[in-house]
Amino acid sequence: MNGPIGKSVSTVEKYEKLRKVAGSGDSLAIMVNADPDALASALALKRLFWRKVKPVTIFRINRIDRADNLAFVKLLDIRNRHIRSLKKSEYTKWALIDSQPSHSQHFAAIDFDIILDHHPLSKNLEAKFIDIRDDYGAAATLMTEYLKAAKIKPSPRLATALFYAIKTDTDNFVRPTVNRDIMAFRYLYDFANLNIIKKIESSEITRTTLSRFHQAMEDLEFVKQIAVVHMGSVQKPDTLVQVADFFLKMAEATWSVTSGIYDHRLIIVFRNAGFRRNAGKMARKLFGEVGSAGGHAQSARAEVPLENIDCGSGSGSDCRRYVLRKIRKMSEAVSG
Repeated sequence: MNGPIGKSVSTVEKYEKLRKVAGSGDSLAIMVNADPDALASALALKRLFWRKVKPVTIFRINRIDRADNLAFVKLLDIRNRHIRSLKKSEYTKWALIDSQPSHSQHFAAIDFDIILDHHPLSKNLEAKFIDIRDDYGAAATLMTEYLKAAKIKPSPRLATALFYAIKTDTDNFVRPTVNRDIMAFRYLYDFANLNIIKKIESSEITRTTLSRFHQAMEDLEFVKQIAVVHMGSVQKPDTLVQVADFFLKMAEATWSVTSGIYDHRLIIVFRNAGFRRNAGKMARKLFGEVGSAGGHAQSARAEVPLENIDCGSGSGSDCRRYVLRKIRKMSEAVSG
C-alpha cells in the first residue's frame, strides 16, 4: 500500500502507474456515491481500462432520485448498479472515485487499489494508487487529464458526461476552481453534445420538487444573515442540497443551512456566498466532534448519528432546536 502520489509527478507518469494496477486477468469494481461528477469520472476510468480489464462495473452506494441526475444517467446511458447487487468474490480490483473511504461506511469496508478524488485528503489514506487533487473543482477535470495522457479522444457520450460534471460541480465556475478546470471544460466543449446538456438541465423541476420547496418556505427562518431550515425526516439527502442551494439565492442570505433526518442520522448542508468564512471549516467546527463533517469554502456537509446527540427521534422539534443552537453559535462567528 502507498500514500498519495506527489503533485509534481506528471499525469503521463501517473497514468503509466495507474494502468499497471489492473490487467487482463482482473475484474474491476468502481465504487461511487453517485452524482454527475462521480458517474462521469467512473465512466472515464472505465474507458481507461477498456480492453485491459474485463469486466469493469460501476457500483453506487446511494439512490439516484433527483430528476436532473436521472435524466443525466438515462440520456447518456451510464450503466451502473446499486451496491446491494455487489458480489465481492466476482472482483479482484477495487477503485473509488470522487470520494475517500472515510466518507462512507460502505467504502470503509473495502481495501481499495485505486483512489481518485478532488476532496480534501483524509488521514492515513492508503492504496496501491492514490491521486488526490484537492484544489480541482471536479474529479472530471482530473479524469479528462488522464484521458489526454492516455491519448484517448473522448466519445461524444463520454465528453458530454465529463463536460456536464465539471459544469455542475463547479456550479458554472462560481465555486472555487483552478485553471485546469477551465482548460478541461474548454477541451471537452469540442466533443460534447450541448443539446443533451440543455435537456438534462431543463429536467430539474418536478411536482414533487415543488412540494418540498413549499414545505421549506413555511419552515424557513433567519439567524441574522443565515437562512435556516430543518425539514424533519426526508426520503433522500438530495432534498436538503436542493433546498440549501435554493435559499442561498435570497438577497438577504449570505449563508444557507438546511438540515434533516435520514437513515438515523442528522444531515446538515451548508452553502456560503461570503468571502470571509469557509463552509467546510464551519461544518467541522460545529459538528466534527459528534459526526463527520467537511467540504469546500462555499459548500459543506455534516452527518451526525442521532445517538451521538440529544435530538429525540429526529422527526419533531428536538433536532430543529439542536440545529438552531449550533447556528446561533455560527452566527456569532460569522458576525465576529
